[in-house]
Amino acid sequence: MMAVATSGIESSPAVGCEPLVSQRTLRINEIFHSIQGESTRMGERCVFVRLTGCDLRCTYCDTAYAFYEGSRMSIAKIEAEVARHGCPLVEVTGGEPLLQRNTPALLARLCDLGYTVLLETSGAHDIGRVDARVCRIMDLKCPSSGEVHRNLASNLLKLTGRDEVKFVVGTEEDYRWAARQIASGPWAQTVQAVLISPVHGIELRWLAERMIADRLPARLQVQLHKLIWSPAARGV
Repeated sequence: MMAVATSGIESSPAVGCEPLVSQRTLRINEIFHSIQGESTRMGERCVFVRLTGCDLRCTYCDTAYAFYEGSRMSIAKIEAEVARHGCPLVEVTGGEPLLQRNTPALLARLCDLGYTVLLETSGAHDIGRVDARVCRIMDLKCPSSGEVHRNLASNLLKLTGRDEVKFVVGTEEDYRWAARQIASGPWAQTVQAVLISPVHGIELRWLAERMIADRLPARLQVQLHKLIWSPAARGV
């Protein structure tokens, strides 16, 4: 059995020993300036802050290098690196960023500084700890991911009009499962967008035609950065 990464999972500090927000640290895999390849902000310049550590092992994962690689940075240093790129849009991603206890503090601090802040997270971790100003892009895991059992139903009740829900679809079963979720609850009418994101490399036509035939109330998105650069390229 594959070992589950615990990188980035931190125990709570002793009472009265919590450092100033700027001094709190997170384990960072990479910070880079690129084009947003997904979400409703697709095509915009964006600074990505990729955190280390993930406790899921999706079959199609394209960022396995973030499971373990990374080094500690204070929130102050993260802020400085983000500011260096002069970009108003920031996405905190992973890995799974909500594994690290200081992630909510980082997100709130970026909002305080005036950035438009996106969080890319799975449906496996409580999104209720995240600042209400953040756009939470929640990736509900479909069957072919191998992690569908990890989705938290309680997260669906916490979604707002700022949030987006993404389904990564790789098979016919995934599509049918996603369509049932979209039809089953009021959250799909609440969120800013419902995104259908095909696993890179699968045929797009069948998915587009199914969405059209079913009048699916969702947006088809491709991973734009993988069309611009090599699908295996880092830092883009």
